[in-house]
Amino acid sequence: MTVLPYLVAGWIFLVGVYGMATSRNLVHAVGCLAVTQSSTYVLLLAVGYRRGGTAPVFSDIPTDKRVVDPVVQALALTDVVVGATVTALLLALVVQVAKRHGTVDPDELSQLKG
Repeated sequence: MTVLPYLVAGWIFLVGVYGMATSRNLVHAVGCLAVTQSSTYVLLLAVGYRRGGTAPVFSDIPTDKRVVDPVVQALALTDVVVGATVTALLLALVVQVAKRHGTVDPDELSQLKG
């Protein structure tokens, strides 16, 4: 087990959060959120990885053979689907904001300030 995938996941997360914090465009902020979400894919795959493991299909391999964790694979697939759905929803909201306010700059959206 190596620490490299965890460092990569942390680096991707920090890059995405930095992009969201410094973004002056809502579309860019949604893209940075998608990058941040992708760090969870790397983290889940790092958690479920086993060196020398094969696919968890036991029809053609012995049951004592080392396999990767199928639950983590299912969670990663679910994470991809949820991430795509959230990104699509946020981009649809950005389109509506652009239609109603004529801008995607968060600083110029004065009507949204409380």
